[in-house]
Amino acid sequence: IRVFTETTSTNDIVEKLARDGVAEGSVVFAETQTRGRGRMGRQWFSPPGTGLWFSVLLRPRLRPTAVTQLTVVSAVAVARAIERETGLHPEIKWPNDILFGQRKAAGILLELGAELDRIRHATLGIGIDVNLQSTDMPPELREIATSLRMEAGRPLDRGSLATAVLRELDHLYQRLADGDFHEIGDEWMRRCSTLGRRVAIQIGDRKITGRAEALDDEGALLVRTE
Repeated sequence: IRVFTETTSTNDIVEKLARDGVAEGSVVFAETQTRGRGRMGRQWFSPPGTGLWFSVLLRPRLRPTAVTQLTVVSAVAVARAIERETGLHPEIKWPNDILFGQRKAAGILLELGAELDRIRHATLGIGIDVNLQSTDMPPELREIATSLRMEAGRPLDRGSLATAVLRELDHLYQRLADGDFHEIGDEWMRRCSTLGRRVAIQIGDRKITGRAEALDDEGALLVRTE
């Protein structure tokens, strides 16, 4: 585990470690990120000392088509840890958000170094708004974001939460490596707020609309179209 006072993005550091041949299991935390990012290149707001901003280096033996399993495993690990440490009951929104109601409290960003038939490494970035208050957030985020402190009504110990997340992630990642994805996928579906709703999914220039139904055996979302 490496902890930085400030960095551009913890994913950037883990990506460099991966290229240098570092073994999987390395974790990088930062107290703040100057260029934290989420999916689709969106900026991730990560002010100093208020959240958990970290990335994990993994070298999974998965086909690139099954890599969504890592996002599913990670979301379940984060949701379990939050539940254990706070008593709150977060929901998972496809593909990578942890919500309370309609407000986001955590997100997951998975970036790959891959070839057509194998994954060389995966950089798993996790951001959790732990002790932010609404006044800490820019105005444009206050209606769509929340924090564990705001939901629980009390400040939380970031170290304890970090430990809980890493322990859950370690346990579930081992189960994934052992071929035991099915039960993890079932838990994801029980926690997911997306299933049963109409969705619009953009894949490159294609847009798919329909009803989100379930996960398949590789962790992909099954959508029933017209």
